[in-house]
Amino acid sequence: MDQTKIRNIAIIAHVDHGKTTLVDRLFEQSGMFQKHEAQTSLLMDSMDIERERGITISSKNGSFCYQDYWINIIDTPGHADFSGQVERVLRMADGALLLVDAQEGPMPQTYFVLKKALDLRLPIVVVINKIDKPAARPDWAVDQVFDLFVQLQASDEALDFPVVFASAKQGYAQDDSHGTGTTMEPLYKKIIADIPAPVGDSQGPLQMLVSSIDYSPFLGRLGIGKITSGSLKTNQDIAVSLRDGTLQPTRISKVYCFVKNEKIPIESAGVGQIVAVAGMDEVTVGVTFTDLHQPIPLPLIEIDPPTISMNFIPNNSPFAGQDGRFLTSRHLAERLKRERLSDVAIVLEELPDRVGFKVSGRGELHLSILIERMRREGYEFQVTKPQVIMIEQNGQTLEPYEELTLDVEDNRKGIVIEKLGQRKGQMINMTLIGGMARLIYHIPTRGLFGFKSEFLTDTKGMGVMTHIFHRYGPYAGILKNRKNGVLIAKESCTTVSFALFNLQARGKLFLPPQVPVYKSQIVGEHSRSNDLVVNPAKGKKLSNMRSAGTDESIILTPPQKMNLEDCIDFINDDEVVEVTPKAIRLRKMCAWTKTQYTGTAKSFPGQ
Repeated sequence: MDQTKIRNIAIIAHVDHGKTTLVDRLFEQSGMFQKHEAQTSLLMDSMDIERERGITISSKNGSFCYQDYWINIIDTPGHADFSGQVERVLRMADGALLLVDAQEGPMPQTYFVLKKALDLRLPIVVVINKIDKPAARPDWAVDQVFDLFVQLQASDEALDFPVVFASAKQGYAQDDSHGTGTTMEPLYKKIIADIPAPVGDSQGPLQMLVSSIDYSPFLGRLGIGKITSGSLKTNQDIAVSLRDGTLQPTRISKVYCFVKNEKIPIESAGVGQIVAVAGMDEVTVGVTFTDLHQPIPLPLIEIDPPTISMNFIPNNSPFAGQDGRFLTSRHLAERLKRERLSDVAIVLEELPDRVGFKVSGRGELHLSILIERMRREGYEFQVTKPQVIMIEQNGQTLEPYEELTLDVEDNRKGIVIEKLGQRKGQMINMTLIGGMARLIYHIPTRGLFGFKSEFLTDTKGMGVMTHIFHRYGPYAGILKNRKNGVLIAKESCTTVSFALFNLQARGKLFLPPQVPVYKSQIVGEHSRSNDLVVNPAKGKKLSNMRSAGTDESIILTPPQKMNLEDCIDFINDDEVVEVTPKAIRLRKMCAWTKTQYTGTAKSFPGQ
């Protein structure tokens, strides 16, 4: 392939600013699909969880042909919790498209992904997307992007960025903010004109940094990266420079290029091409495929350290083994080590005091997505409350802080400000725009645990909340995010309507009737600060006498539905989340005896 006709571009943006939809339109209008081929939306979101949540979790590779140019697309996650993906896949790009919502402007995670691109000196084409929205402010968005470039101390060349205005949903782009386009043609032309062709010596020794990992059921692990020097072909003998600096010889068994969103086998590839290579079973992110006789390893990918950790332990509840296929600590260890090979932002350590693993990552969403994927694969285990990772510096304990951005209705900002003050948040800025308030806070990462559900309740579901790691700062002291205790099942039983009806006055219930529960399982949130042992199976006492007051109708309030993230946010240090393929349960870790609960809970008379 002619090196000058290749363009490698990364799509970077804040979450939900339209990256994947834009990629759909670029593929669709490039003519890569024939009339008889089905064209699906969200082409690059191949995971079930991505389609359900509407976010990109793993970076994807694809390509299309426009005129006589071959354009490789790298779709990156927009959420900061998956920033490890962004950091490594940007190494394959020679330029980037920065998408910004025409109404919202640059958001916190726009700052993050743009900083990573500028650090690599990638040329940036700014795409102001969603200009068809009624409240769109495209010219204001361009000014905000320029201010962001200045804030990031971009070079003079970077400040002179080209701009395209687009509506990915409607499928058009244009060179100015007025009027209405018809096709994506202006964006195609900007990509070709402003993104440079890849550089490298096609006659030099082989160099390819593995930036991503894929898996083939027939060939095993595939290393994905951009060839920066030389060439490679099937059955070629090469050397692999491992992360510890050692060289390991191997032979390439298969080479794939990306056509649309599919991998197509090819015989050879040269400089500038992004390929997937099979041949080494234990290939990991950051290794270099290089020449066997003249090895020249590339620098390792530096990844920001994790800020959150959770303990993954085997399931030992009374219901263990009913749903899952992979139950033991060995199964758990194998799966987590496999994840560590493909996600360099994950840090894995064995627990010194019990069976299990301490898993560290970038944030709650990062780890909760891993948990969700594992339970869908058939794993059954328990996780503990997230803990922030403290560091010691100059004799001072430091903890991670987040920059939190909130968009709320002006008349509801008071309660939000009050809640954030209790969580040690410091307001940095507040702006009022058309009846909406944008609040920017610096807050300890611990202060955000459990806040999202409260925030959505306080704003009646209309608030928008985003946050990104800011820096390590002084330890903020003790934080108690959950003020209420829990309702704990007294014994193994099945919940009944009569008992739940009487428990409604004691707090919020998490379970409906006719659900099996076990001793120490959490069935609800207490209305007071202490834990309460209850009997959710207590039935109505029957007699042969009838009276007007004995047959009262039982009206149950619908139970509070808790998803995985809600459960992780809710638990305290002495509680765990039990995760199985079919259920998510909360339970206490404290000791039980045959007669009573020996933790902090009190029995409720009559239950």
